[in-house]
Amino acid sequence: QVQVTESGGGLAQTAGSLRVSCAASERPPPSYNMAWFRRAPGQEREFVAVISRSGGITYYADSVKGRFTISRDNAKNTVTLQMNSLQPADTAVYYCNKVSNLWPWGQGTQVTVSS
Repeated sequence: QVQVTESGGGLAQTAGSLRVSCAASERPPPSYNMAWFRRAPGQEREFVAVISRSGGITYYADSVKGRFTISRDNAKNTVTLQMNSLQPADTAVYYCNKVSNLWPWGQGTQVTVSS
C-alpha cells in the first residue's frame, strides 16, 4: 500500500512564506498528475494546485493563484508547494495525492498563518 508523507509545514506571519513537500512510497517513481489539497478547521478538504506528470502543466485554485507554486522532482519522487504572501485564510492541514484513484490520505502537514 502506497504511503504518502507530507512535511515542511509550520507557523508563518501574514505575507510570509513556507514550503511543503510530499513523498510517496511507490516504486518506481509514480507517473501521475499530482495535486495539493488542504482542509481548514471545520471545512471540507479543498483543491489547491495540480501538476502534470512531466511538470510542464500546472493549475491553481483562484484563492492561491499568483502566490503558490507547485513543482515536482520525479527522480526524487517528491512534489513541493511553495507558498508566498501567506494569509490567515491559508491556515489548514495540507495534503498531497493523485487527482484520481486516490491513495490513502497521509497525515498532512499543518500550516498556520498568524495575522
